[in-house]
Amino acid sequence: MIKVPREIKDIIDGLEKKGFQAFVVGGCVRDLLRSVEPEDWDVTTNANPEEISKVFPSSFSDNKFGTITVLTDSKNPRLKEVEITPFRKETKYSDKRHPDEVFWAKTIEDDLSRRDFTVNAMAMSLGIKNNELRIRDKKSAIHNSKFTIPKLIDPFDGQKDLKDKTIRAVGNAEERFGEDALRIMRAVRFAVTLGFEIEEKTREAIEKNASWLKAISKERIRDEFMKIIIAYRAADGIELLRNLGILQYIVPELEEGYGVGQNKHHIYECYKHNVLSLGYAAKKKFNSNVRLAALLHDIAKPRVKAGEGSDATFYGHEIVGAKMTAQILNRLKFPKKDIEKVAKLVRYHLFYYNVGEVSESSVRRLVRQVGPENMEELLQVRMADRIGSGVPKAEPYKLRHFQYVIEKVAQDPISAKMLKVNGNDVMKILGINPGPKIGSILDILLGYVLADPSKNKEDFLKEEMGKLGSLSDGKLSEMAKKGKKEREQIEQKRDEMTKKKYWVS
Repeated sequence: MIKVPREIKDIIDGLEKKGFQAFVVGGCVRDLLRSVEPEDWDVTTNANPEEISKVFPSSFSDNKFGTITVLTDSKNPRLKEVEITPFRKETKYSDKRHPDEVFWAKTIEDDLSRRDFTVNAMAMSLGIKNNELRIRDKKSAIHNSKFTIPKLIDPFDGQKDLKDKTIRAVGNAEERFGEDALRIMRAVRFAVTLGFEIEEKTREAIEKNASWLKAISKERIRDEFMKIIIAYRAADGIELLRNLGILQYIVPELEEGYGVGQNKHHIYECYKHNVLSLGYAAKKKFNSNVRLAALLHDIAKPRVKAGEGSDATFYGHEIVGAKMTAQILNRLKFPKKDIEKVAKLVRYHLFYYNVGEVSESSVRRLVRQVGPENMEELLQVRMADRIGSGVPKAEPYKLRHFQYVIEKVAQDPISAKMLKVNGNDVMKILGINPGPKIGSILDILLGYVLADPSKNKEDFLKEEMGKLGSLSDGKLSEMAKKGKKEREQIEQKRDEMTKKKYWVS
């Protein structure tokens, strides 16, 4: 049983009450049949745009394909705007992107015939009562009369392909890809996200006509590419793009690494290493920027390689790779902030760290170069790189120790600078010149604040200064030593807790 949103029910009811046919169509039907909650709901009808607008005054149209967007009062962002498209047919696509002409079709079957793949070329007339939908299957029957059975319109056997986990073009595959070449990438995307296989003739048409992607805008290619990158099976998606001859039109630089051997530190060749690194990043559900950096971190190795076999070198590949990454992402029209971040992750993915060998000042320098906000993602890229190299652990001891040092150097030092007063206040209130006494008083006040942070108030601290000023230098020195010892104990305890967090000693 799947809950049909009230907004969709109201739209279907509104059209049917005016005598029009209305269906949910495309991806939402596919998801309903998979018992998956649809992310988007699309409605199609035999009403033309003018008629749709009359039924729904709170609507607008901003395209030439007749789609009307109905505004709803939904609190769900995905249902605030619902698209209704008239049944339509299209003439040829001269530019491989847009139909030369669109005209309204008479039947739902005509409309479905223009769609991309059979699993997306199904429509459903919702038998809705009490805002719920039940779909009859072979294992069960519905006897409750207050529910009616929705009618599935499936002229191209999409339900069978759904069951068989097959991506098949509607009708002639070459014609479908000629209408919109981006469907070539969409086939891969659906195969990857749904876990399906591409049918043989559809696959052949893709391999034959992959070059048609050159007619598609970089923004549209980028969007489909990223849907593959953020999928759980992202690595399989990249390999499928390569096998089908598509990758060369998106990121040809990746293919330069195919078959290029590495050295004794890697058991996989460059291309496979990059793909496996992406696979780990996807498995761990790292964000899209980390996934891109994992895929591209060694993109420059084929261009800087010197020598062969186990002693081959790739000096400077991280620097060249950062420049190549920026060029690739610029070409695909990525946002500037994403380009800068991914290029930075590639640039610094090769950071060096050995316990007891790299100083805290070196770690501070790296944090400044990368940015503290990017350090966690840099470590994730390093983990993906390690697994992609064939090593058994993503987080060895020294990497955990590195995380510990990063957090340690990021912590504010415990010092008198934390106080709401300073040495000038001491000199002014006590009427004394610079000297050891000022430091002793500040150390004592810091001890008060560490014991009770609520005491870090200017009025309280200045009052205590007056009291401390009457004490002898010997007494102040004794109290200051005690305060320093308590501070060291606090610092030690904080450090022990940070070490414990990363399982280091």
